Amino acid sequence: MTKTLREIADLPGPRGLPIIGNTLQVERRRLHRNVEDWSRTFGPFFRFKLGRRTLLGVSDHEALGALLRDRPDGFRRTRHLEAIGLEMGLTPGVFGANGEAWKRQRRMVMASFDPSHVKAYFPSLLKVAQRLRGRWQRAAHAGQAIELQPELMRFTVDAIAGLAFGADVNTLESDDEIIQQHLDKIFPALFKRAFSTLPWWRWFPGAADRELARSVAAVDAAIAGFIAQARERLAADPQRRAQPPNLLEAMIVAGEATTEGHHGGNGAISDREVAGNVLTMLLAGEDTTANTLAWMIHLLHRHPEALRRARDEVRALGVDSTAFAMEQIASLAWLEACAHETMRLKPVAPFQVIEALRDTEVAGIRIPKGTAVWCVMRGDSVNERHFPEPQAFRPERWLGGGDAESPASASPALGPASSSPAKRVSMPFGAGPRVCPGRYLALLEIKMAMATLLAHFDIADVSAPGGGEAEEQMAFTMMPVGLRMRLRERVADS
Repeated sequence: MTKTLREIADLPGPRGLPIIGNTLQVERRRLHRNVEDWSRTFGPFFRFKLGRRTLLGVSDHEALGALLRDRPDGFRRTRHLEAIGLEMGLTPGVFGANGEAWKRQRRMVMASFDPSHVKAYFPSLLKVAQRLRGRWQRAAHAGQAIELQPELMRFTVDAIAGLAFGADVNTLESDDEIIQQHLDKIFPALFKRAFSTLPWWRWFPGAADRELARSVAAVDAAIAGFIAQARERLAADPQRRAQPPNLLEAMIVAGEATTEGHHGGNGAISDREVAGNVLTMLLAGEDTTANTLAWMIHLLHRHPEALRRARDEVRALGVDSTAFAMEQIASLAWLEACAHETMRLKPVAPFQVIEALRDTEVAGIRIPKGTAVWCVMRGDSVNERHFPEPQAFRPERWLGGGDAESPASASPALGPASSSPAKRVSMPFGAGPRVCPGRYLALLEIKMAMATLLAHFDIADVSAPGGGEAEEQMAFTMMPVGLRMRLRERVADS
């Protein structure tokens, strides 16, 4: 008996206008919220139109898991996003690559994120954290408010540059923010262009578009120089091949191994592909980690008991942050639970858009080849069917004895993982074969920055413009608007 499938056109959804569809019903900076509202109104499967294109909206976590696991063979990132990136001059990395190119690069990138490599990067991360501490000490002594997101961007740029390039960028101790200034133009421009109704920049390029082109060229040139330097270091010191001290050298070594192990020699990893993945780490690693840290500090300040417990856990280590060991950071289970709860409530990637590569189905709905599927990643994460008091900040959900089963170990580098049932619903790093390869490194950065903060400072205040909750703003990643933090330096033995 043939199963009857529902058609996307028959699903509920918001009424739109001819030609432009629902375009006027969304605001780019709140686009994620607009679509989440439709999900609550019309259910876990709905349809809407942006311009002439009809999209299938999905917020059911089981369906999302099935869709994301069907990559890269059944679904890909949209051709539209890929075309916009190429037009901007961005070199595709594992984030934007598809098909065989993705499979080849994925092996290289995953090898570079091997736990043994992550452990080798720890001293570099510790050095950057101490620079952050020094910067915050100066602000505390001067009684100055800290612009939280730009400050954390400095930390993540320095951390990623050190880990990715083996380069000491040091924006934390300098007013020279050249790389950060260039990077900060690229992601917002990609998001703006991807969701623009008309490609106005092709017909009427303005000063901002010309500045963007200069920024992309400057970053590309810098990365090419870093790759050349890395190859020189590898050639001069064979020991570096056995234990690469940074991600760039690890990727080059892994890329060469991939080439040797690939039948027919078609698996060669070019410098262009290595460069694309370094750029991906810079862009993705800067925005996502910095914004998660900003949201986490905001939420902890608004929940004093959770903040107290995190502070006590860090200070119970009994060491100055200059002496932090990787095993000690791994032991901070409550702090990691706070990070997972932050990502459940404030995922910096609250949606993904994927495109069907073949005719398929999900939950009894026919999905023709070429259909764009809008994955509402936060839908079930804030649904009371899956999390009691879903809007409450309750980190204990991620520990044994909380709202779910006891956790299993995630990584020797990070210690306890989140509880499995909660992880199946909340997927801030995605799911399936294209799950974020840098997720463990991102958690390590988050825990390191927070442990440094809590070991040496008391948070006097974290405020948003107008008071209350911070506003969510979408600019490729979801960021808090205008958070400012005031610190008091901790008195020894207090």
